[in-house]
Amino acid sequence: MRTRSIRWLMVMLAALSGTAARAQGFDWQAHKGETINFLTENHPWSNQVVKDIPAFEKLTGITVRVDTFQEQQMRQRLVTMLQSKSPGVDVFMSLKSIEGRLYARAGWYADLTPLKAAPGATDPAYDFADLSHALVAGETFANRLDGIPLNIEGPIVFYRKDVFAKCGIAPPTSLDALAAAAAKIKTCEPAMIPWTTRGLKPALPYTFSNVLHNFGTDYFDAAGKPNLCSPAGEKAIGWYADMLRRFGPPGAVNDSFLQISQLYGQGRAAMAFESSNEFGDIMKFPARQKDTGVMLLPPGPGGSKPTVIGWGLSISAFSRHQAAAWLFLQWATSKEMQAKLALGGIAPPRASVADGAAYQAWLRELPVRQDWAHLLNVIGSTGTSEVGPPLVRQPQAREFIGDAVDKVLLGQASAHDAACAADKGLAGMIAAR
Repeated sequence: MRTRSIRWLMVMLAALSGTAARAQGFDWQAHKGETINFLTENHPWSNQVVKDIPAFEKLTGITVRVDTFQEQQMRQRLVTMLQSKSPGVDVFMSLKSIEGRLYARAGWYADLTPLKAAPGATDPAYDFADLSHALVAGETFANRLDGIPLNIEGPIVFYRKDVFAKCGIAPPTSLDALAAAAAKIKTCEPAMIPWTTRGLKPALPYTFSNVLHNFGTDYFDAAGKPNLCSPAGEKAIGWYADMLRRFGPPGAVNDSFLQISQLYGQGRAAMAFESSNEFGDIMKFPARQKDTGVMLLPPGPGGSKPTVIGWGLSISAFSRHQAAAWLFLQWATSKEMQAKLALGGIAPPRASVADGAAYQAWLRELPVRQDWAHLLNVIGSTGTSEVGPPLVRQPQAREFIGDAVDKVLLGQASAHDAACAADKGLAGMIAAR
């Protein structure tokens, strides 16, 4: 209790310090009376931030209308609004590793640099340099700052240490050993789902990409040609589909992060390969705080090549309230807000928060938190951001990947045929550019 009290005291002191700095000349009420529309998805970051929006409205006098959808529905709605140049969305979450190239080329992002540099527009306490330079680079296209990073994440394996101990299983050190562990759990704990990961077609490439890289290949070869229909690509597709078919839950083709975090959190699954960002939601189940271990996906023939990404917060190029929206971005990505989010399991993109006493004290409270933070450090320093074929029309390209894996999972195609069909589809996209 004393550690928790100290932690919260330090967070409150930091918040008060930031408030005092703002009071010395920065006008948060400069756009009082305006209304901005925030389009977001059902994500751990936004779910926490939305709860605090009344504080932003009180601070600024700006009204925030929030529309929240599941990820794919949010993206579909956003594209429709941006294509029509609708002013009905001002601020939105954006995953640049998926849609960044497309949105930037289409001119849908507002350039944040002039907004940030406008006289009196940016709180002196904001400290832009404190944000991860690598993540900021991921938000930048053609020298335009198109977003502010919100988090850092990558897929990891959550596993039940108690089940591993009962079944006599050591943490696997290879993909083959991981499959053997799942087989042993299926016999040792027949009531449990041994393994779960994404099977939903549009969401699947996020986790599959890590498998593909660990098998020693990329989506495209050195000559820029699709490379799934290669021995390593076929094996990756076969392994991923086989794990879900043999050891996954019924209806796995419909599962994404929401279903997976619930299956594991409720104790129905022994292993879950899912985003590190789901850590907070999984740890809401008290038993998981004590019996969960975390690890990177074990190495394959190509070694260990984890995936690293980060969401960003962007402003629409068609917003009529860009200055007010910039105030929202500052508040939502401030040191104070990110310090609060970090204590809920959102890995911070700010160095001062990651190294801060409050966050470090929170990590020390539970061994699994320390292990999770360590994995994020490894992911951040060694990971690749390739979570789909490197094409501008990333969502369409990812459909080919998800379709290939799901056809093998459902027994509708061999790994060879599915991989070659995916390559043919991707080659068609290249030819159509």
